[in-house]
Amino acid sequence: MTDREPAGIHIPQETADAEAVPEDLDSWALGPYEFPSPHRRRLSGWVYLGAGILAAAGAMSELPAGMWLVAASLAVLAGWHMLTAWPLEVRDSEALESAARSVSFPVGHSSGSIRFEGWRSRPIWNVLLYAADNPPSKRGLVLIDAVTGEVRGEPYEEVLGSE
Repeated sequence: MTDREPAGIHIPQETADAEAVPEDLDSWALGPYEFPSPHRRRLSGWVYLGAGILAAAGAMSELPAGMWLVAASLAVLAGWHMLTAWPLEVRDSEALESAARSVSFPVGHSSGSIRFEGWRSRPIWNVLLYAADNPPSKRGLVLIDAVTGEVRGEPYEEVLGSE
């Protein structure tokens, strides 16, 4: 690994440039990383809707009748994209702070990752927390709704044993 290479999984610079990877997904971009909002799905929904309208117009102008199936499929896909375009109201730092307030121990190290739940793909932060002592005596897992900021369910806490 060279001095310029970021740690962890990354896209080689040549590939990122050749494929026009957006800066918010490019590991070579410098600065703090911000998870892209699922709200971006709304743009895809509009594109699918536009394509569906064009397919419907084609079906009305003597193109094969199968174009109606294409138009309907694109309209359904557009609707699904619109329904799953949740705004990511709670950022990672807010989720980490909320999770730290939810457990019974002082927090040292923590990390968060996003998962999507249900058919509408609602974003949920999974926050893993470790106690501040060295080595950590406890760990916990807290689920935070990324749209409302509410803690989902009871935080899971576990005492780590020395083996």
